[in-house]
Amino acid sequence: MSSITIEKSASKGINDLLRHLLSTGKVDAVLAMRMMPDTGAWDLALVTDVKNLKELKPLAPVMTVNASQVLSNLSLSGKKIAAVLKPCELRAFVERVKREQGSLENLFTISHTCGGVFPLDLVAEGKVDRLLPKYEKVVSAGEIPSNIRDTCKACEHFIPMNADIMVSAAGECKPGEGCMIYLNSDKAREALSECTGEHGSAVLDSTSLEKLATARAREREKLFSSIEKDCSGLDGLVNIFGKCVGCHGCSRVCPICYCTLCDFESINFDYNLPYFEEHLARKGALRLPPDTMLFHMGRLTHMSFSCVGCGMCSDVCPVGIPVAAVFSRTGESTASIFDYLPGRDVTEEIPVMIFKEEEFPELG
Repeated sequence: MSSITIEKSASKGINDLLRHLLSTGKVDAVLAMRMMPDTGAWDLALVTDVKNLKELKPLAPVMTVNASQVLSNLSLSGKKIAAVLKPCELRAFVERVKREQGSLENLFTISHTCGGVFPLDLVAEGKVDRLLPKYEKVVSAGEIPSNIRDTCKACEHFIPMNADIMVSAAGECKPGEGCMIYLNSDKAREALSECTGEHGSAVLDSTSLEKLATARAREREKLFSSIEKDCSGLDGLVNIFGKCVGCHGCSRVCPICYCTLCDFESINFDYNLPYFEEHLARKGALRLPPDTMLFHMGRLTHMSFSCVGCGMCSDVCPVGIPVAAVFSRTGESTASIFDYLPGRDVTEEIPVMIFKEEEFPELG
């Protein structure tokens, strides 16, 4: 595997890489996280002017939106885009490509070994800059930062899959002392052939990440055990989702829910007076808004096998429902039946889209 060793921090190294791609015309635009210097606010930015690259913080542990959602339409524009994606965002985008919601043709996908992201409340409170030094130190030591999303703590897929360019940002290099950039595709090798740095051949030293992988596996077991205990049976599901206020925020930030009009927000779920009267006649009381359980069960049925565990749904839930943990646990069980890992391979068919005349005969 081709590689470039850069004697700068991973953050500065990837910024130099993006500058090279944009200034040489290898790409028309760059998509990455940005921090506005005057306000300290964070957003996902599309940059076409080299002068504005200095505002980018592509490796920041911040996810204000799952970038795969934004990238879907951008990737169909015909423009060449270098997109810096976290591993779960890249996997989500691959899942969207399978659903004809995007294209990999004109993209340079850039990802990195991921230490996890901060919850949105810490981002909104402007605490990211203050927390970054400790975050980088903890991640480089192969440990889990205490203040990242729960699903990030439990994520075992923190090494990017199928990225054109991979930056070693966790475990392999000490903060600020240099970074390794791995070129995994012909177009990456061609585009960066003249990029500054020591060019060579190397593969990711996965042993440097074993400690982090072990810690993540323990967190995953702990999280899933808690979810299995709390949502066991129908009563458990009612207890977890019973707090739902029906805002549908979880589906709007989900990278796998892409329908222009969700059935749960269509005329099919517009309740009229006869509906209320009929239910009240039978029960004497009716939850408003109705059918919140049906909404969550419907989402689980539709996309549990493609959940990438990004954690956006839990992060935006106004009443603190652990949506991401439930979906991750359910998705793991569903996907394991089909030996399917969401976003692993763009040629791998989604189980729900495969028709077989006979399947699972052992179930009768």
